[in-house]
Amino acid sequence: MFKIARASLAASFSAGFPEADDSISDICTQLTVSEGWVGDLSNGVIKLGERATLLHGLKNPECGLLSMMRCYDANDRAHILELFEQAATSSSHFCYSTTIALPNGHRQPVFCIGESDGLEETSAGSMLGVFVFPRFKLAAASPLRALS
Repeated sequence: MFKIARASLAASFSAGFPEADDSISDICTQLTVSEGWVGDLSNGVIKLGERATLLHGLKNPECGLLSMMRCYDANDRAHILELFEQAATSSSHFCYSTTIALPNGHRQPVFCIGESDGLEETSAGSMLGVFVFPRFKLAAASPLRALS
């Protein structure tokens, strides 16, 4: 899944959604690990949190997009790169999902939701988002299939 939406960032997508109660938060914590990230479009540096750095197989939390994506499923990289390029040219909301190839041969699913902002101003703009990692890994030979 690779999606980008150009929309007024002043308008919240969450309008009309009820606030989550603590039981939903507990379920999310039980099933996933999530962590925020930020990107500076003036220099192309993305800063990941400690968990995302580890799961992306990086030694430093500050990296470039291509370094971050190196561990992603090879079939998804071009789509994700295109998505980031589009988001870097116009303030947008975006999301993608892929898998991270781990050194032991397993794959870790990852979902990313983010937004770019400030591109219409005099600054180069920025990005921010969140990674969501389900608390399971896929065996090397197990395919991901869409349910119909």
